[in-house]
Amino acid sequence: MNTLLEVANLRAWYGASQVLHGVDLRVGAGEVVALAGRNGSGRSTLAKALISMVEADGTRRFAGVDLAPLRTFEIARLGLGYVAEQRDVFPTLSVDENLRLGLAKRGPGARAGERRGALRRAPRFTIDDAHALFPILRERRSARAGVLSGGEQQMLALARALVGDPDLLIVDEPAEGLSAQMAARVGACLRALRERGVALLLIEQRLELAPGLADRVAVMGHGRIVFEGAPQALVQRDDVVRDWLGVG
Repeated sequence: MNTLLEVANLRAWYGASQVLHGVDLRVGAGEVVALAGRNGSGRSTLAKALISMVEADGTRRFAGVDLAPLRTFEIARLGLGYVAEQRDVFPTLSVDENLRLGLAKRGPGARAGERRGALRRAPRFTIDDAHALFPILRERRSARAGVLSGGEQQMLALARALVGDPDLLIVDEPAEGLSAQMAARVGACLRALRERGVALLLIEQRLELAPGLADRVAVMGHGRIVFEGAPQALVQRDDVVRDWLGVG
């Protein structure tokens, strides 16, 4: 499997406070990696470090491109998408306007394959695909995003990211605060992404969506990766579950 994302000895700070203490991680093309850990373990900071939203140093390469000197929008144009835990929809814009803002916009040579002269492929997802996955977004296309429920905003944030045509999508706590029905719809969307060849870095505290979806699980603790392996291997590691995933 070709490595799409490579992270080595990644450290990150909020001001004077260091949160990441040398993270090593890789994600292959089309692979789903679940990133688990307690609150405060550094999972969300890792996501933000990858897209240059916090101060960081160390190796972070995507499709062979060094991300360190790039700004967030330049990283997005490479094909690295991000759905924040806070969803971050534009509340005063309509659902349809939010989706149109997510449409892939990239200049010549933005993707690694295009720099090598490869033909630009058709996008994996369109706004029509987003409507098919989340019919409520079609029904509420003229509504302001700020009046949507939390679950509907999560659907909109995912849909906006997927029409940006990512090769790898980082999704932070996609089921947090959602009903079982809404969480199931989000899970269906993530599976659809995988079926179309999109790699996922799925951040979850309790691995609610990961069973049957993730190829590998990485567990974070105190700003480092403390376990990495197949989901079945994690189940057999009572010490990891107790020390790094247990509550209290």
